Amino acid sequence: MDYTNAQVETHRIVDQWLAKGGLRPTRQRVILARRLIGDGKNRHVTAESLFAASNDHADKVSLATVYNTLRAFCDAGLMREITVDGAKSYFDTNMTDHPHFYWEDSAELVDAPADQLKIVALPDAPEGAEIAKVDVVIRLRRKSYRLAKTTAPVP
Repeated sequence: MDYTNAQVETHRIVDQWLAKGGLRPTRQRVILARRLIGDGKNRHVTAESLFAASNDHADKVSLATVYNTLRAFCDAGLMREITVDGAKSYFDTNMTDHPHFYWEDSAELVDAPADQLKIVALPDAPEGAEIAKVDVVIRLRRKSYRLAKTTAPVP
């Protein structure tokens, strides 16, 4: 099988990424890593969206495998999990500290400009605890969305 330069580069990126996390390049990890970082771009995914994207192609993986693989990527320090509303988890390939915008009307998580965020202090952690991490999620809704919900039709 002949590979294009782009395919060879994608394979190299995926192999290096998995090696950085100390993970073996299993078939499932390679399939999912290719979808996540193969083009070199950062992205936010849910397990369900990654499952759908992966199964749109010839390589099929189960939803349970997607969840387990995303957990392995997070545990290896390759991704971070951002939880919205305590129930919905998004997985971010951008490991730098940065805030997020969460669009309530479309349930989309996107990066917010980190240079515009100024946090000058955090509260002290309770005795016997330490702050493990801080996730900043700024919830947004489109102005027309709110107006449509509050404006009653004129008789």
